[in-house]
Amino acid sequence: MSICLAIHGGAGTLRQSDLTEAIAAARHEGLRQALRRGFALLRQGGSALDAVTEAVMELEDDPQFNAGHGAVLTDHATLEMDAALMSGADRRAGAVAGICGPRNPILAARAVLDLAGPVLMIGEPALNIARAANLPFEPAAYFLTDSRVAALQRELARRASGAPDTRSDADRHGTVGAVARDHAGHLAAATSTGGLTAKRAGRVGDTPIFGAGTFADDATCAVSCTGTGEVFIRYTAAADIAARIRYRGDSLATAAHDIITELSQHGGDGGLIALGPTGAPELVFNCSGMYRGFVTEDGTLHTAIHREAFCVAAL
Repeated sequence: MSICLAIHGGAGTLRQSDLTEAIAAARHEGLRQALRRGFALLRQGGSALDAVTEAVMELEDDPQFNAGHGAVLTDHATLEMDAALMSGADRRAGAVAGICGPRNPILAARAVLDLAGPVLMIGEPALNIARAANLPFEPAAYFLTDSRVAALQRELARRASGAPDTRSDADRHGTVGAVARDHAGHLAAATSTGGLTAKRAGRVGDTPIFGAGTFADDATCAVSCTGTGEVFIRYTAAADIAARIRYRGDSLATAAHDIITELSQHGGDGGLIALGPTGAPELVFNCSGMYRGFVTEDGTLHTAIHREAFCVAAL
């Protein structure tokens, strides 16, 4: 089978007028590092599940993206992170919600998946599973960045003043994710997020909800979403793509593009990446941009931010 890895660093990018050459270069390199890390496993015969885990870990470790180190803050100035992982071979799945502590939330989701019992765990019990798996933990200060603290302060001040919401897509969204196909033809999807800037404490978005923000099934597709989580949940975005392929015979491209278009009609801003049993990935969005990239069998790295052509780089 033709191996492939696609990633996103969140729909909702900086405005093009604010995106300096230096910032753009750093974002592209962050995406490339995640592609390199995940693709190295695929090339060595590793599983799609391991590849998406590694790619998302790289994005969680990069403070440029809203997951792990660099996650956004709630309206109570707390950190509540969600992550999910699903195997297309057997639909094994694991997710965590509302946690802070594990250095890589996606590994906490992997620990839940490996239990082969519960699918979604929250709060302290989820942290206990991570501890039992001997995952690295970090203090809350590790995850904080000056830019996320400033974004929270701006949004809280705006709300207090009663000023209209003029936030950019970059302030509204933010998630990281990966989908992969390995040599055996198996698919997998992983997603991780800090949520929305100044989200209501306790709010959980689409990331850890299987069929909404994350989904994988070898017969149809693997999907990772980013955007207005509540809308993606209500319209079961990821599962609907798979259903259109399975029951209506839609191509991956048609299903992915149609879903993103339809979500926009219901207030669902954002995007998704999707990969089928064969062929190239689909990376689609309906907002200002989406940090995204993919790498296929030949090892060429493709990354993009807005609606420009993909930047191409060697592995």
